[in-house]
Amino acid sequence: MTTATLQEQLFRLPDLGEGLTDAEIVEWKVAVGDTVTIDQIVVEVETAKAAVEVPVPYAGTVLRLHAEAGTALGVGEPLITVGAGVPAPEPADAADADAAFDASAERYREEEQAGSGNVLIGYGTGHEPAPRRRRRRTGAAAGPAGPVAEAAPAIEPHAPRVISPLVRRMARDHGIDLTALAPSGPAGVVLRRDVERAVAQTSPTTTEPAAVPQPEPVSESPVRIPLRGVRKAVADKLSRSRTEIPDATTWVDVDATGLLQAKKALEAAEPGRRVGLLALFARICVAGLRRYPELNSAVDTERREILRFDEVHLGFAAQTERGLVVPVVRDAHRLTTVQLAAELTRLTELARTGSLPPDRLTGGTFTLNNYGVFGVDGSTPIINHPEAALLGVGRIVDKPWVVDGALTVRKVTQLSLSFDHRVCDGGVAGGFLRYVADCVERPAILLADA
Repeated sequence: MTTATLQEQLFRLPDLGEGLTDAEIVEWKVAVGDTVTIDQIVVEVETAKAAVEVPVPYAGTVLRLHAEAGTALGVGEPLITVGAGVPAPEPADAADADAAFDASAERYREEEQAGSGNVLIGYGTGHEPAPRRRRRRTGAAAGPAGPVAEAAPAIEPHAPRVISPLVRRMARDHGIDLTALAPSGPAGVVLRRDVERAVAQTSPTTTEPAAVPQPEPVSESPVRIPLRGVRKAVADKLSRSRTEIPDATTWVDVDATGLLQAKKALEAAEPGRRVGLLALFARICVAGLRRYPELNSAVDTERREILRFDEVHLGFAAQTERGLVVPVVRDAHRLTTVQLAAELTRLTELARTGSLPPDRLTGGTFTLNNYGVFGVDGSTPIINHPEAALLGVGRIVDKPWVVDGALTVRKVTQLSLSFDHRVCDGGVAGGFLRYVADCVERPAILLADA
């Protein structure tokens, strides 16, 4: 056999900005043996702030993938090795091919017996099964590969594609047959949610006659879900908020009938233009922070100083499949209501697709949380550290209300303000909340600050 020499080029996990120090491999877009070009997307990683697609700066043949999906890497750790040149040829004869197959099969059996969870990642650059990898599973010699990305032979012709060792362990612990699952991942990859769905659908049944003594029920171990990515970042931030900030919450019920009428009037003035309630609340919050700048601030605990900001960078809570994220509308005080509506829509879509750049998830000075979309009336929201305040909005429902001494039915919502008691007292917080409530009930008040 002859082997061609490849110039190996190691690409390490790059600095993703915003002080991020690590990332978790979500999905490889290439496999060992694939050919890549400069700036081709090779892997999707999840940081503490968002999902990021990482391009490779080299062209050539993929020699090694240095980490499995689900593995956390630090910035600067090896990610992928690319070889420039012609890859090594296939074995010269059938004997060489058989020897390569037997060696690969033995490694596969050893991994399975050791419970390593190393399995074939069954997709290539186009999310389709990679032909090169299928040939290796049917007897062709494996090319250069690291311990993670090496292809396994077709010991089980219909074996499921599983990336994460956690998925295999969950299935084994709960007695789930992976081959019976309908995979929901790319190229037929079995994901954790597929196993969780099967576990939820499995219920114990009694088939023995009533006269036969039944065994004592055995409690199953709980499913352990690591805190990673966005969920870890949220947990750390909320824990720090509760630990460091002496927060207080105040709330008020308001008649939002006038605000709904203003929304309809804005949309009727220019057909086809969409102005959501979140944009109107955002506009009111910006006006309120101009009157009560104490709430547009943060506390430097090390220097024991209050940092009061001139600019309003408005964060808003957005629920995504990866968890709760808070995109930030930069310089919200410079935008009109219509511009705010467009920016909120744009950032929400980016958040839901995991495409938000990291700089759009940091630097907020005040947060707006519309938890009413979940059908709840009120809450005591946790401040988004290191900010000093957060306004929560409950659902808008019909309620009896007194107007000019007469009882009538109005559109009512509850507003909750959580604030850092270090930056202001209850008078300032109450003044801000009352101003916001007045603007909701009589939106014309905003004209005074326009």
